[in-house]
Amino acid sequence: MANGEIAAEQERILREIESTDTNCIGPTLRSVYDGREHGLFMVKLDGRIRNHDRDIEKMCNHHFQGFVDSITELLKVRGEAQKLKSQVTDTNQRLQDDGKGLLTCMDEMRQCRLQQRNIATTIDKLTHCLPVLEMYSKLQEHMRLKRYYPALRTLELLEQTCLPRAGQYRFCSIMSDNIPRLRTLIRDTAMSQLKDFLESIRKHSDKIGETAMKQAQVQRSLDSTVSLQQRAAVGRRLRKEAGLGAGTDVDGQGSGPMTKQDSAVLDVDGEEDEDEVPGAQGLVDFSPVYRCLHIYTVLGSREQFENYYRKQRRKQARLVLQPHSNMHQSLEGYRRYFNQIVGFFVIEDHILHTTQGLVNRAYVEELWELALSKTIAALRTHSSYCADPDLVLDLKNLIVLLADTLQGYGFPVSQLFDMMLEMREQYGEILLKKWNLTFRQVLDQDNFSPIPVATEEEHRRFTSQFPFQDPELDKLPFPKKLPFSEFVPKVYSQLKEFIYACLKYYEDLHLSSTEIDDIIRKSTNLLLTRTLSNCLQHAIKKKNVGLTELVQVIINTTHLEASCVYLEEFISNITNVPTDTANATKLYGTSTFKDARHAAEEEIYTNLNAKIDQFLQLADYDWTAAQGGGAPSDYLSDLIAFLCSTFSVFTHLPGKVAQTACMSACQHLSTSLVQLLLETDVRQVSMGALQQFNTDVKECERFARAGPVPGFQGDTLLLAFSDLRQLLDLFTQWDWSTYLADYGRPTCKYLRVNPQTALALLEKMKDTSRKNNMFAQFRKNERDKQKLIDTVVKQLRNLISAHQT
Repeated sequence: MANGEIAAEQERILREIESTDTNCIGPTLRSVYDGREHGLFMVKLDGRIRNHDRDIEKMCNHHFQGFVDSITELLKVRGEAQKLKSQVTDTNQRLQDDGKGLLTCMDEMRQCRLQQRNIATTIDKLTHCLPVLEMYSKLQEHMRLKRYYPALRTLELLEQTCLPRAGQYRFCSIMSDNIPRLRTLIRDTAMSQLKDFLESIRKHSDKIGETAMKQAQVQRSLDSTVSLQQRAAVGRRLRKEAGLGAGTDVDGQGSGPMTKQDSAVLDVDGEEDEDEVPGAQGLVDFSPVYRCLHIYTVLGSREQFENYYRKQRRKQARLVLQPHSNMHQSLEGYRRYFNQIVGFFVIEDHILHTTQGLVNRAYVEELWELALSKTIAALRTHSSYCADPDLVLDLKNLIVLLADTLQGYGFPVSQLFDMMLEMREQYGEILLKKWNLTFRQVLDQDNFSPIPVATEEEHRRFTSQFPFQDPELDKLPFPKKLPFSEFVPKVYSQLKEFIYACLKYYEDLHLSSTEIDDIIRKSTNLLLTRTLSNCLQHAIKKKNVGLTELVQVIINTTHLEASCVYLEEFISNITNVPTDTANATKLYGTSTFKDARHAAEEEIYTNLNAKIDQFLQLADYDWTAAQGGGAPSDYLSDLIAFLCSTFSVFTHLPGKVAQTACMSACQHLSTSLVQLLLETDVRQVSMGALQQFNTDVKECERFARAGPVPGFQGDTLLLAFSDLRQLLDLFTQWDWSTYLADYGRPTCKYLRVNPQTALALLEKMKDTSRKNNMFAQFRKNERDKQKLIDTVVKQLRNLISAHQT
């Protein structure tokens, strides 16, 4: 059983050796050598080999004849093959000989193809290199022509496109190494040009501002021309509808002062139209800032450039907004200051609208707020030094032009108009000071006498200056006199000039007609109640002012008071606001002139009394004279003559004023005469002196009875001397019994005699009686008279004591 298995296994191994590739027979042989039946396997292997040899020998025997035949055929073929070989050799030789030329041509063709390939390669390389060289040449040309932004764009194209295509060449690496240096050069050059640009606009900002303000002035002139034409058309239509001529007073007052100014504006317009005013871009080359912006944008440093530009412009703004210390001395200083400000912001506005993001609206508004605050502060400071109203008015017009110019560029300017409204108080004070000097000069130059007019032309000239109408005076032939002095038309003209000056300031301030009317009326009230009133009071209170001048002042103020109605109409005409408008401010001229007239009246009364006192100082009575009562005293005659001549001048005064002055003079004269009797220096008064004094009083009464001033009823003026008359009658008639008996009764004959006054005078007469009758005291009559005086004195003292109790 075991032998059978061994035989089967060896048979399997033999089949495997026969069928397996020799490369994989190793494992099979190893299994044979690892077994124990190696010898038996070799026997079987030899038997198998012999079997295969017998099979081969059988197959060979079977095909041997065919093999022999094949060898025989092969031997025959060898001869033919030799022939064929010699033929092939000959053919090959001939082919080799013939192919040498072909090979030469092929080699030449190969060389030619190689050259073509090299040429194509060269052309391709040159195709990539030539743009580099062209770009570099163009770059050099841009740099030579200082066209830095195109140079930078060319440099960028060269670096990003052309050089990478060209390949690694020495000139390309040189160019690549040179690109950063060129960039730095372009950036530095652009920055240098920007600095030059900033310096240039700093120097020329005033010229740019002047140009911009001229343009705004031209636009305002055009607008005002259109407005004038519209107003003229409306005026013509209204006059046509109302049937009024072109020469009416209202039209003359309303449009007269505006006509010259408007015609001047039209002339300016014509001149401006002939010369075209260039804009900011026509005066400044903005290409450096655009170029530098583009260059820094390409270089990726736009933010750095924006910060630098804004920083430099802020510094320039602070320099521009710093006014000169002597700016307030002339209008030209303000003009240069405004031109620089306008020029600065015109440039910034142009940069804002022509660049994208270099400056933004917030940045410009921040600068404008800074400029507004500093400009307003500077104007408030410097304008406070100004004392010339014309300069303030020109400054206001310049500020309006500044505001209109900047408003045209979109900047808010309401604060400038608010500041101009603040300046109106200063302007008003300056006007008041100027008109104070004017009024004082007019008063100093006035002769305080009625104006003589010899011809109709002179009369028309004065009445055109002052609204005066007097039908009675018009009937008189020439020459004749106007009742007032030249002070009246001059003051009225100056009042109108003041109103014009106020109106000029409020033009173009965007105020309504009602507001302008109210402001002008308030300013005129200040002029009347403060300035003119003070000037009149000063003129009235001057030491060298006589009664004639004071009378003329009263006449003048009376006519000026009557002209206040025309002054209100004048204001209404120039402001186009009716006088009956609700809440309209009324002029205080009437009260001003009334106060001045009352002051003049009081001064007349005072001066009259002073003159009377001066005459009374010349009185030289002999208080101890034995006889008296002849002619009036010389001083009193002179005084009466003076009063008559003085009151004759009062013909043009209101009746009440003349009457009051006359009554006041008479009362003062009466009181002064009583005081003259009772002076302490007069120790004794004789009956003869009293008679002379009585004669003088009668002269005064004759003067009062003659009526030096018309208008007194009956003997009203005599009442001024009634106290003195009763006193003198009491002493001259020696009617003491009646006085003492009726004292205190309403029907008393000597009602106006004061017992104290009577006692004082009686004491003086008592002393005189004692002195003169020292040696006649033994005469019975004198003794009785002395006793009577003593008795009356005693009774008067008792009467005074009882009255006081």
